[in-house]
Amino acid sequence: MDIENTNAGLRPESLDKIDQFIIDALRQDGRVAFVHIAHQLQVSPGMIRIRYNRLVELGILKVVAVTNPLRMGMSTVAMIGLRVDGSRLLEIADQIAALEEVLYLVVTSGVYDIMAEVVCRSHAHLLQFLSERLYQIEGVRQSESFMYLKIVKEVYY
Repeated sequence: MDIENTNAGLRPESLDKIDQFIIDALRQDGRVAFVHIAHQLQVSPGMIRIRYNRLVELGILKVVAVTNPLRMGMSTVAMIGLRVDGSRLLEIADQIAALEEVLYLVVTSGVYDIMAEVVCRSHAHLLQFLSERLYQIEGVRQSESFMYLKIVKEVYY
């Protein structure tokens, strides 16, 4: 989600019940057929297709495949809090975001400048990632890694 552009385009208050129903249905199953949604709402599939396309064009909705890294051979997931050189914050964030192991990266306020979620094949891979890739980025001053022990809730809003 691009926090800077949340006010661009359609405002949340202008989403009607049909838009919200489409969004909720696709959050449950991104492959649900438009005809199924239309049947539940008692409207035409064409109307759902038009609404869907509008929501996508406005950047409100994006349907993607979500993988489970643990079932794909990646056994180590961690959140890493980073302190970096503030004068190069966004440049450093872009460099870290380009690393293959990084799934999610946000610039934050507070104790850490950047929070990065990473996925690795093993603890050894995480160590290699930290020492040979992350710490080699000029301006990365300090990090703290938080290993995921169990994911209790995961929501894609």
